[in-house]
Amino acid sequence: MTGDLIPFRLVAADGYVLGATRFPAAQPLRGRLVVAGATAVPQGFYRRFAQFASACGFETLTFDYRGIGQSKPSTLKGFQASFLDWARLDLAGAVYAMAAHDVPLYLVGHSFGGHAFGLLPNHHQVAGLYVFGISAGWHGWMPVGERLLVLLMWNLVFPPLVWWKGYCPWQILGMGEDIPLDVYRQWRRWCRYPHYFFDDPAMPDMATTYATVHAPIMAANALDDGWALPASRDAFVRHYTNAPVDTQDLDPVPLGGKLGHMGYFRANAEPLWTQALTWFTQLRHNRKPA
Repeated sequence: MTGDLIPFRLVAADGYVLGATRFPAAQPLRGRLVVAGATAVPQGFYRRFAQFASACGFETLTFDYRGIGQSKPSTLKGFQASFLDWARLDLAGAVYAMAAHDVPLYLVGHSFGGHAFGLLPNHHQVAGLYVFGISAGWHGWMPVGERLLVLLMWNLVFPPLVWWKGYCPWQILGMGEDIPLDVYRQWRRWCRYPHYFFDDPAMPDMATTYATVHAPIMAANALDDGWALPASRDAFVRHYTNAPVDTQDLDPVPLGGKLGHMGYFRANAEPLWTQALTWFTQLRHNRKPA
């Protein structure tokens, strides 16, 4: 699939400059989208989806959180960035950049992108979230094989590597981009809890924060996504207490037999993209006049 793309200088809420790409709508403008990616996944992974959305009339923005992809410094050692920064500063900056009054702004999330939505100081500017593969992160929600691998990673593999490097060298294992130290520390800590940071005594305001979200949410999870099975999804999205939340369990068989945690944005998942864009269009049609 081809399509225009425009490198974009995205300024986060604190002034940090992020690498980003805008995909102008190739049809009359139906809406704007921000793609909120997963942990350690660079924006290029979402390019095919962004081109598809552009061809369908949605101006789309992809970007890299600080510390990864086009937004990383010369070295991650000593670089300060956390999950909370990715949401409250980086994704918030993307929302500020794309929000306008002519058409609604929507968020397409992948995994962490669904967590980040509830942390946004400006989530009221987003008319709806469609998220793939959101989960609570806890190993207890995973199949036995995946659970053992995750426990091995958190407890034996990464601690010495992180101590050696000063950041999480995710790329060594071919699992994505390297990530800043504080992102790793938060991720590891919160994945110890069945309900992620909602169970963390050091984060007592999370339930109140997420209760301020009122935008509609659709959370779609593949039945073969070992990191994010429906039970894990439900354990997290239940905390969007004042938002209308719908869920969908995706059978991977009609989509080539496999989705897993990354397949939502691969070429065979195009029918899922159509569903997401159709859902956004229906939201727009159902909006009450101001």
